[in-house]
Amino acid sequence: MTAIQENTIESETDKEVRGVFEAIYAAWADNDADAFVAPYREDATVVMPGVYHRNRDEIRASMAAGFNGPLKGSHAVDEPLSIRVIGGNTAVVVSRAGILMAGETALPAGREVIATWVLVRQDGNWLVASYANAPAH
Repeated sequence: MTAIQENTIESETDKEVRGVFEAIYAAWADNDADAFVAPYREDATVVMPGVYHRNRDEIRASMAAGFNGPLKGSHAVDEPLSIRVIGGNTAVVVSRAGILMAGETALPAGREVIATWVLVRQDGNWLVASYANAPAH
């Protein structure tokens, strides 16, 4: 009898999508709003409790204000729970995420969110088209 092994090999597309997350959160760690929004489409949207940004410029302005204020020295954690590619050029990612404020080493449960990302492949690159999150608890 042959044992059945679960396929744990990550696809090339999964690696590319995860690379977008790596770039975004490296920029966050550097408090660099320009680099943070570089992988966002011009018409990207962000929806979070109490927040609605309608384009990349609004997202950039919000992140710049945060990096110069309450988010200074913080970094984000974001672990994709699922990556689904639809039609080859759209990816829907659901992730568990949160913000570690300066000096924190663990994410307080009250700041954990579940996020949904929509990415599209444009000119060979994956770009964020939309992001939304809600409290995990």
